[in-house]
Amino acid sequence: MKLIIIFTMLLSTVGFSAEKPNFVFFIADDLGFEDLGAYGHPVIKTPHIDQLSNDGMKFTNAYLTISSCSPSRCSIISGRYPHNTGAAELHTNLPVEQVKFPKLLKESGYYSVISGKTHIGNIKNSFNKISNGKGPGKEEDWVPILEKRPKDKPFFMWFASTDAHKKFEINDKAPIYDPKDVIIPPYMVDGPEIRKEFTGYYHEISRFDYYIGEVVKELKKQEVFENTFIIVMSDNGRPFTRAKTRLYDSGIKTPFIVHYPKMITKGLVTDSLISSIDVASTIVELAGLKADERIQGVSFTPILKDPKATVREVVFAEHNWHVNQAHERMVRMGDFLYIKNNFPDRRLWCVEASYQELAEAYKDGKLNAAQSNVFRNPCPEEELYHVGKDFHQLNNVVNNPEYKEMLKKMRQQLADWTEQTGDNVPESPSLDRGSPKAKKGERNPHREMPGKATGAEKINHKGPIKAQ
Repeated sequence: MKLIIIFTMLLSTVGFSAEKPNFVFFIADDLGFEDLGAYGHPVIKTPHIDQLSNDGMKFTNAYLTISSCSPSRCSIISGRYPHNTGAAELHTNLPVEQVKFPKLLKESGYYSVISGKTHIGNIKNSFNKISNGKGPGKEEDWVPILEKRPKDKPFFMWFASTDAHKKFEINDKAPIYDPKDVIIPPYMVDGPEIRKEFTGYYHEISRFDYYIGEVVKELKKQEVFENTFIIVMSDNGRPFTRAKTRLYDSGIKTPFIVHYPKMITKGLVTDSLISSIDVASTIVELAGLKADERIQGVSFTPILKDPKATVREVVFAEHNWHVNQAHERMVRMGDFLYIKNNFPDRRLWCVEASYQELAEAYKDGKLNAAQSNVFRNPCPEEELYHVGKDFHQLNNVVNNPEYKEMLKKMRQQLADWTEQTGDNVPESPSLDRGSPKAKKGERNPHREMPGKATGAEKINHKGPIKAQ
């Protein structure tokens, strides 16, 4: 009897009763952090996500570890930095021996499902059910999966949309947007083709929202909504130039909303820093499981109870091979964002939507400095931005003497993280897609992964958490 009482008391300290909470984890594909109504976008309609935000908690400083689909998802599911997963580059599979938090849940009795875009590899033993999804955004089987779940088990659902990844597909589940209403960021060219592509992007975000609304309806119908943690986030930034793959906020920052009425008061907003590797440790804790030492992230459960709480003062991110060779590292601390580029002689571009119109404007000499960023060669070896004063990170202050001490601190943070987590610059880095040095027919010419030479796959150090 004493043991039962003690166990019940322990459960109550983390904010829920003896009944195990459920989890529904929504992850969009290429969704920029600004592009939801909850984050102030005046055009894109996302009423269901907005409602979850209004009734839950919105994070304003949630950062990904990389702005590239598969390594981002591998990092989230393992709670490890990309160079520590063994899958640091696009189109690489997470090694089977790496920790995967849905597997921990499954082994503890949860019914675990993934539906839609996986792009992770080696996940068969982590889920009871794996679905490729249905429909243009891979969301159409989400509600049927909930309907058919075993009712005697708590559940974890990883619902991964392919919205809003190009090529954009239009259907009747979301509004059709007018090109004249599109908001063009200052680092892109305002042209007819770009505006047209943005309307497709807007449409797919609204479709993602529509299916989230359908899932919420089903959770309420089953009377499990109140006991279900709902998380909404993205794997990387918009599928446009100077966003996806890049380490500016346009690429590396994610919208992040958590809804759970048993713990979270309505309408809370937190400015506290979190990293996408923190998702794994948080869900493991909330499920009442023992922490796994292989997970490098830290739990942000204290923030869910108090939006002013701090669990980390610094976050880190990577830019590795994504079709083209790259090795950048980012540190975000306080109001500042620092980027170190170890391949400054390489152009930092990702040929996504709208590129052709941008390239033509560049050829005609019509671009300003911000718009021509993706064509720079060489690139700056270091960049420092005061994010509070420079929302889009357009003014590099690395040579400004006013920020000399901050630059020094950022360099040291990166040096400590590099050493503690076993990061390195490969001696034989992966080749550009289409490189004449690649083997015939080799679409993804991967070579040495960052962290391979240092055995980073087996390093569990969390890296710096506190600011210098």
